[in-house]
Amino acid sequence: MELKRKSILEDRTAFEKAGYRLPGFDHEQVLANTESRPEWVHFGAGNIFRAFQAGVCQELLDRGIMDTGLIAVEGYDYEIIEKSYRPHDNLSILATLKSDATVEKTVIGSMVESLILDRGNDTDFKRLKEIFSNPSLKMASFTITEKGYAVSAPDGSLSPAIAADLSAGPDEADSYLGKVFALLYERYKNGALPIAMVSMDNCSHNGDKLRTAAECFAKGWIANGFTDEGFVDYVLNSGRVSYPWSMIDKITPRPDSRVEELLAGDNIIGLDAIVTSKKTWVAPFVNAEECQYLVIEDDFPNGRLPLDKGGIIYTDRETVDKVERMKVCTCLNPLHTTLAVFGCLLGYTLISEEMKDPQLKKLVEQIGYVEGLPVVVDPGIIDPKAFIDEVVNVRIPNPFMPDTPQRIACDTSQKLPIRFGETIKAYVSSDRLDVHSLKYIPLVYAGWLRYLMSVDDEGRAFELSPDPMLDELLPAMSEAVPGMDADTAGRIIDPLLENDSIFGVNLKTVRLDGLVKEYFAELTAGPGAVRATLDKYVSGKTD
Repeated sequence: MELKRKSILEDRTAFEKAGYRLPGFDHEQVLANTESRPEWVHFGAGNIFRAFQAGVCQELLDRGIMDTGLIAVEGYDYEIIEKSYRPHDNLSILATLKSDATVEKTVIGSMVESLILDRGNDTDFKRLKEIFSNPSLKMASFTITEKGYAVSAPDGSLSPAIAADLSAGPDEADSYLGKVFALLYERYKNGALPIAMVSMDNCSHNGDKLRTAAECFAKGWIANGFTDEGFVDYVLNSGRVSYPWSMIDKITPRPDSRVEELLAGDNIIGLDAIVTSKKTWVAPFVNAEECQYLVIEDDFPNGRLPLDKGGIIYTDRETVDKVERMKVCTCLNPLHTTLAVFGCLLGYTLISEEMKDPQLKKLVEQIGYVEGLPVVVDPGIIDPKAFIDEVVNVRIPNPFMPDTPQRIACDTSQKLPIRFGETIKAYVSSDRLDVHSLKYIPLVYAGWLRYLMSVDDEGRAFELSPDPMLDELLPAMSEAVPGMDADTAGRIIDPLLENDSIFGVNLKTVRLDGLVKEYFAELTAGPGAVRATLDKYVSGKTD
């Protein structure tokens, strides 16, 4: 068997006997519909798109709710299209990794076109212009990562690629964003047609990031004489182009060798994963957890697709923001960071394995249920406690999720203010809660400072995960060694505890600094001190 449209037609029984759910819609009819009246084009043809949005689209096609398919566009790594999509007729396999250690296998066929965002590819770029000139197009969505929307360099100046595009104009723009907004300009020239530009990336207020980039290009091209004033009004003020906020949540790791072996056992040839020249891991299959959430602000000038019938939630902007804050500040991200910090210190290499550790499991439960839920932002459309229940009992313990504490520990200095600092602020401002009742969040802060010593609980050195503040933090922690006395431990970290850009609050001002120093001294007392501290404060053991 092969992952090709001819094969799934001719070998349908063999696929089904091997446990695969196959597309149930008329591909040729959906392809014809999509070619003549495209409704949804998606930029960023990576794993989460194939696992989530494409899966929802297929469900709606199978049920007859939609009759046009997805157009997948890749603008960063063209090899994803050339080596994974097209050799398999735009089909892919979704391996849903369930918490009971079973795998649900689905052939995804909703991506009926795949295109490369490359000016050098005349055929594909011409087709993209046709798509954006068509009145039927309702939505252009994006999963291009947060950095994909950046128009400025770290110093605040325009990045060279963006500056070059503004000087070159829409007909010559060659950056990813430049080509996207050149296509939007085509839509403007063809009647200022309405469209929703929907970022589905996992970053806060993602629609604003896309809108900011659109403003940069529209104003830059007008200033340089390439477009008329109407383009700025169309992009920013007309109500004909929207930039909805969204919140997405689905763990989609890179292709897993265990899944590749499992699929190979089904006698489907040609499913080998590859690493592209741009270091992208890609395969004809994608493995992902079963849980998924996508909440989108209901702002679609050309009409919205019926994605709500496939589990995606449409709501207002305020509610999108609340869902994001619920997840990031309380129900998921703080638990992940807790496991990342202590997992590195205790020698774990899988997040799922940490949930078999009674102390770590209890620690994340205390942070989520006991300290987080009393001040959680409740969005109304998703129950926060049910969300944590799913995270603690289904998602994080999933043995098929090959996520590591080392990966989650990346950029922790940037995560602490939101993931924990917002909870502390909520306690400080509350008239019914005492900030000094917090015992476990300060323990995570102390654990992270202990992590910065890059020595695990058995005295073995380990490599710190990348973090933009390491150059500043490591000199400050250079004197810290296991076995130092409590006074020395407190003196070393004392200046850091005032840094609200790291902890979200000045820990001295809210008088949590003493507790963090106490924990840190105990965590650094010598080999085995991390485990002993967890024994004492999480398990409640005393000498």
